[in-house]
Amino acid sequence: MTAFKLAVVSAGLSKPSSTRLLADRLAEATVRRLGEEGREAEAAVIELRDLAVDIANNLVTGFPAAALREAIGTVTEADAVIAVTPIFTASYSGLFKSFFDVINHDALTGKPVLIAATGGTARHSLALEHAVRPLFSYLRAVVLPTAVYAATDDWGTAGDALTDGLPGRIERAAGELAGLLAGHGPVAEAAVPEQVVPFAEQLAALRV
Repeated sequence: MTAFKLAVVSAGLSKPSSTRLLADRLAEATVRRLGEEGREAEAAVIELRDLAVDIANNLVTGFPAAALREAIGTVTEADAVIAVTPIFTASYSGLFKSFFDVINHDALTGKPVLIAATGGTARHSLALEHAVRPLFSYLRAVVLPTAVYAATDDWGTAGDALTDGLPGRIERAAGELAGLLAGHGPVAEAAVPEQVVPFAEQLAALRV
């Protein structure tokens, strides 16, 4: 049985990045949930920070460089997309929007997309609904019901899949995506271990 291909798009600008951390958590949870369904999945991460110059050049010239062309191919050939952006001025980042601007507008038609975002405070969470979700709806993607927002205070807090804590939101969204890919709707919620890891430690683990 062919493994599902997940394209994980992270628009974080810093390194390490809480946006990349959230993207990794969502990808890991989705792969695990698919594994519980007896299905394999491979996640390919696209760091838009590394493609910023190529994206800008493509917007001007209309010709993607090799690295950007590969990233576009990863998204268009994927079975599903996990798209994570930092929230700036109550919306997605310019880099995030520019990347999806250079992709053919028909490429995401019917493709499952799990949307997520990071920000300083919880008050910016509605940007997922009034900015990010409409973007992918316009591109005719199948946007998952649960959107995951992570504020700074969400990191390092305990939670489980039966609450609205960050671990629970990640599990719920991953379950919806795994269920959709497996062809039977959202799978049952799984328990999340209550383990608190300091935010600084989580970011440090991303350093190369």
